[in-house]
Amino acid sequence: MKQYIIDQLRESDYEGIKEYLDLHARSGAMEGIYWIDIPKELYTNIQKEHNQCQPFCFAVNLNRRFVGFEFLIRSHTVLRCSCIGYATKLQRDFIIDFADSMIDLLKIKL
Repeated sequence: MKQYIIDQLRESDYEGIKEYLDLHARSGAMEGIYWIDIPKELYTNIQKEHNQCQPFCFAVNLNRRFVGFEFLIRSHTVLRCSCIGYATKLQRDFIIDFADSMIDLLKIKL
């Protein structure tokens, strides 16, 4: 899996990230998994055409040692479709910017 990882979290870092994600993301069925929607203006042409597969999102995996931001763009409604795939450069930049902004906002020292 391609992803952006921030590791070596301290306990206070974990708690801050968890609180932030609890407020700004959708919780997944598994503990520590969160979903962040990709803005519609960043959808690929095929993602724009697939109304039945929207919205599109990426996963965030949080545990006490690291937080991972997956580069796989998924649908909330279907598991397999030609519109699901790895992030484009613009989508990848959005994911990295989301992660870096969260780290800056929480004043986490890396």
